[in-house]
Amino acid sequence: MVIHSLQCEQLVPAPIPEVWQFFSDPRNLEKITPPDMQFRILTPDLPQQIYPGLFIEYRVSPLWGIPLTWVTEITHVVERVFFCDEQRIGPYRIWSHKHFFERAGRHTLMRDRVDYALPALPLQGVVHSLIVRKRLEQIFSFRRQAVEKIFAPK
Repeated sequence: MVIHSLQCEQLVPAPIPEVWQFFSDPRNLEKITPPDMQFRILTPDLPQQIYPGLFIEYRVSPLWGIPLTWVTEITHVVERVFFCDEQRIGPYRIWSHKHFFERAGRHTLMRDRVDYALPALPLQGVVHSLIVRKRLEQIFSFRRQAVEKIFAPK
């Protein structure tokens, strides 16, 4: 099994409390997910704030419009500093997404690290480099643009 990593960072023109409030509210996920993924939260009565042990169930179509059930668990939360979500059911063998928030003057430096492994597939390396990695980069590129619009100076 090969564990891959994707890392990105973004300077958000807002203070940590504001950025944290947005990202720690799981109901905002749809706002930062590409529309072609047909993202829909299935968990009823979702709280406004994440907490360790929170399970969130989604319906998502990450590739070719094929719908999948994805269940993540929020495993760690350090308020206004860090949280981690891990896939419990979904398309990956391993998925661990860590979100970090650091003060950068009056702004927030937001860093992400996703560690993931694909299920056993023929030609796994080719599938990863030609399809999966590119799709993940597209998703994070969309998120970057969405965050820029959401936190654009008013």
